[in-house]
Amino acid sequence: MKATTREFKDNARAALADVGLQTALEKMETGFVVNRANAAAKLPEFEALRDQGRDIKNHTLENLDFYLEAFEAKVQEAGGHVHWAATSEEARNIILDICRSVDAKTVTKGKSMIAEEIGLNDFLEENGIAPIETDLGEYIIQLRNEPPSHIIAPAIHVSKSEVADAFHEAHTELDPGRNLDEPQALLDEARAMLRQKYIDADVGITGANYLIAETGSSVIVTNEGNGDLTQTLPKIHIAVASLEKVVPTLEDATALLRLLARSATGQEFSSYTTFSTGPRRSQDPDGPEQYHVVLLDNGRANLLGTEVRDVMRCIRCGACMNHCPVYSSVGGHAYGWVYPGPIGSVLTPTLIGVEEARHLPNASTFCGRCESVCPMRIPLPKLMRHYREKAFEEKLSPVTERAGLGLWAFFARRPSLYRWSTGLIISVLGVLGRRRGRFRSLPFTKGWTQYRDLPAPRGQSFQQQWAARSGRRTLGT
Repeated sequence: MKATTREFKDNARAALADVGLQTALEKMETGFVVNRANAAAKLPEFEALRDQGRDIKNHTLENLDFYLEAFEAKVQEAGGHVHWAATSEEARNIILDICRSVDAKTVTKGKSMIAEEIGLNDFLEENGIAPIETDLGEYIIQLRNEPPSHIIAPAIHVSKSEVADAFHEAHTELDPGRNLDEPQALLDEARAMLRQKYIDADVGITGANYLIAETGSSVIVTNEGNGDLTQTLPKIHIAVASLEKVVPTLEDATALLRLLARSATGQEFSSYTTFSTGPRRSQDPDGPEQYHVVLLDNGRANLLGTEVRDVMRCIRCGACMNHCPVYSSVGGHAYGWVYPGPIGSVLTPTLIGVEEARHLPNASTFCGRCESVCPMRIPLPKLMRHYREKAFEEKLSPVTERAGLGLWAFFARRPSLYRWSTGLIISVLGVLGRRRGRFRSLPFTKGWTQYRDLPAPRGQSFQQQWAARSGRRTLGT
């Protein structure tokens, strides 16, 4: 996937002007947000479970080499194969070689952000293999030739009528006059079109929510059952995952599963939770003849022991973006790469570089909602601040931005001058804005006044009010 993160500001402006997108995003607050809050409230130990999940992931990351080797040994013991890929290119070529070993013409795919990260679909098509997305949301955006806009709801930006248009355009063998006005009709048509694809596919590719070192199992969660059909019907099942998906034991995996669905969709558990261990055994009624796991590094090992290691705790639930005021205003495509929202604002500069993605850590109000709902307690605002500082230190931000921060730092290091100057500005703006109570424009405030009025000050500064109410000292006294 070609990154457009450098154009985030232009992408965001286009998203804000997209009426259809704004209508779709309005549903997030009444859907994901409310459902997550209700699910958490029904589980008394939810906060303790978050602590447990954080500790499991921290322990695993501290001993990642041990658990990855243990996982590999158990996969091989069960008759499977583990492939190590340092880069996206290596991962793609490994998967291509496996597909060619059975002369595959089509592969079915479950939803996988790692497959998006390595650009797998385009690569397979370039090499004569047709990838078929089987998750309904992924299937829709594949027909529309778009990347996903959300980790768990890839087609959240697409309206019902747009889905119908995509189906009419793609499913030309069906009656052009058929009625696709109802969601059930769309669902039935997608199911009918995909059913034979499952049967015909030579290879099934899935992601993995977790890899269990104790048993050599890969775990996927879905609400549609497409993952089960993808990995049991073809001759070969390939699970592609990044290194940090490994967890030590079955008990650890189930603890994290209790957090995943509640944080993602507000469910106690997803409809389907599937554990796969090796290829089909002689007594099994179905399953693949071969089981392969492709482990992708792609720069992740370099994060261990760094300031941003905490990002590797992410379990891809999407809670941070569901609650983010920036994501809910501009949607996922504005972020310009695979991972949107607050987690993308940290993970993207980590994986493709700060120079390429320097805008994303600034795409935050720092309200802290992302950290407050993250099941793994990832300090996302802190990590975004890290990349803001890095962009400043490497002089990647515009000269005007650095000069403004330098000017602010000059005053901040001189508390008396800071207090006097802010008091003067507040007084002047208070007088000038007394009649209307707000400003439509002011010098140096275009970023604010372009979209909203700036309220005029109506009294003391925040520090003065704080001191008056609590008796604490003002800055510099």
